[in-house]
Amino acid sequence: MKKYSLLIAALLITYMSAFANVSLPSFFSDNMVLQRNSEVKLWGWASPFEEITIKPSWTDKEYKVTPGNDAYWEILVKTTEAGGPYTVNIKGYNEFSLKNVMLGEVWFCSGQSNMEWTASSGIDNAEAEIAKANYPNIRFFAAPKLSSPYPQMNVPGEWKICTPETMKYFSAIGYFFAERLQKELKNIPIGIINSSWGGSPAEIWIPETYVNSNPVMASAAAKLSAMPWSPIESGRTYNTMIHPFVGYKIAGVLWYQGESNVGSDVYDTTLGGLIKSWREAWKDDFPFYYVQIASYKYEGGNYQGVTIRDAQRKVLNQVAKTGMVVINDISTTEDIHPRNKKPVAERLANLALSNTYSLNKGLVNGPLFKDLKTDKTKIILNFNYADGLHFKGKTSTQFEIAGEDGVFYEAQPKIVNNSIVLTSKKVKKPVHARYAWLNSAVADVFNSGGLPMSSFKTE
Repeated sequence: MKKYSLLIAALLITYMSAFANVSLPSFFSDNMVLQRNSEVKLWGWASPFEEITIKPSWTDKEYKVTPGNDAYWEILVKTTEAGGPYTVNIKGYNEFSLKNVMLGEVWFCSGQSNMEWTASSGIDNAEAEIAKANYPNIRFFAAPKLSSPYPQMNVPGEWKICTPETMKYFSAIGYFFAERLQKELKNIPIGIINSSWGGSPAEIWIPETYVNSNPVMASAAAKLSAMPWSPIESGRTYNTMIHPFVGYKIAGVLWYQGESNVGSDVYDTTLGGLIKSWREAWKDDFPFYYVQIASYKYEGGNYQGVTIRDAQRKVLNQVAKTGMVVINDISTTEDIHPRNKKPVAERLANLALSNTYSLNKGLVNGPLFKDLKTDKTKIILNFNYADGLHFKGKTSTQFEIAGEDGVFYEAQPKIVNNSIVLTSKKVKKPVHARYAWLNSAVADVFNSGGLPMSSFKTE
């Protein structure tokens, strides 16, 4: 009888092992944040045609789904108002629960080292900021550095609750953005996913097929020089650090990158392509807010950095639902990694609060060049977000104008009704203008919100 029982048990174990347990990508886990008031996609794997039941505790509804012959399943689940903690019970041949799940706002952060930069790497007022970082409703997920020529379905990692210890090693931009949002949105849960790689060019964050389908982007990608700190082949980090998350419902994207593309004359096409490719992959026209790279004394020329800043400015007019923060008043030209991350993140947060959450935060954009008019010996520049336009000192030394020959000379600016009139004794018939057109230029024109004017060059 005992031998018979053992045989039955062995056969049962063998039978059960033929069925795969339900499994999920790593980011569907304890402590996660799901986008509130939405339909969020959950997905994973199980045995083909295994019936899976999903029961979130924020609703009485049960969801059922069956994998196909590829063992993959996905389902849309409705979420409610912000809140938690909740559980999500999942039952197939095995059964488990995701615990301490919150419903709130989820933002995806990406870019290179200035987005990756943590408090432990050195930020202004680091000790005090770390000590007070106790926010149970802020959650972090950090993707490790991985690359592959092929799209991946999962990425290692886990959601972590914001504590001084976890904040210390997470993106400072992501943390300060979350801190500001939580304060202004009345303590609702905030989830931040950070997927960044220091020194990385934009092309590796774009699907390879998308890059190759655009001759301008493909040509720029082919000109990238090998780097010791990052891959340069198109799509390599998209495949491993973006593709696995595609479909995870997000409120929007924060992007801080561009330094590794210095030297490109077509970065506006590259960045615009990145934004469009991600939106196509997610099938979601989410807002995309980014940081204009800081002023810095690049070697080998005077204009390669400001060319990227101007390209970033152009994207605002080329791609809908984008926003840019200018930081050439708070960064240092001596360090490519400015340590004052908090005001950068707060400017990003103010963009989101105003544009995504419809809260009145006043002026959240610095003055942006709109158009120009010529009037004999004068150029008249008009700007968006120019209320209360003023110089930091008595005047600005950053404006230049040129005639048809394209030779620029310093111009004398005068503010008239929030427009700027430029003249120069050396240019009798001006047709072109530029402002802060130097890698290390520091802003000296602001609006009433205390926000700096972006570098620009008229076409």
